[in-house]
Amino acid sequence: MAEEVILLDFWPSLFGMRARIALREKGVEFEWREEDLSNKSFQLLKMNPLHNQIPVLIHNGKPVCESLIMVQYINETWGQSRLLPSDPYERACARFWADYVDKKSVGRRVWLSTGEAQEAAKKDIECLKVFEGELGDKACFGGERFGCVDVSLIPFYSWFYALETFANFGMVEECPKLVAWAKRCMQRESVAKSLPDQYKLYEFLLELKKKLQAQ
Repeated sequence: MAEEVILLDFWPSLFGMRARIALREKGVEFEWREEDLSNKSFQLLKMNPLHNQIPVLIHNGKPVCESLIMVQYINETWGQSRLLPSDPYERACARFWADYVDKKSVGRRVWLSTGEAQEAAKKDIECLKVFEGELGDKACFGGERFGCVDVSLIPFYSWFYALETFANFGMVEECPKLVAWAKRCMQRESVAKSLPDQYKLYEFLLELKKKLQAQ
């Protein structure tokens, strides 16, 4: 019996991008189903009744929710290239940094705010320099191997143009190593296929901001 792998998702979702990348890194065939978040499907409400949120990974009828949990599940379920280190300490470090990415909602307040509030929100972007310091001169956050932390952070690359435009923040000037890392990641088929065009995402955020301000 063939495996059934379905991803309930929405194209601009940073968290959905993580699941897409992880599945493609493992070479897993999956059905991508886009959700209308203003009219959520019965399947989404059934598979994630607690939060009613995307993404949801459905593997042979069983749902897995929360993007970092999905990445770990994908890593453990499909045996191809590992996304988490086999060494317990290195694995703990990777989980720490992936969790840190989640705790720092990079740029959300920047594109939602204006004026003085936006200037204050720019401090949120400062955490990118923390990631720059952790990356150092390594090819990937785990060293030479593309892994969990890279999967967790690289979706934010699709937001870089929006952050630069909304906040007048120069990514190349402020975080050159992080930009170089992102470009290396984009050379991977799994990443290139999973991240939307930066300009398309900027237009989406621009329209969303107008709608939210009009409410």
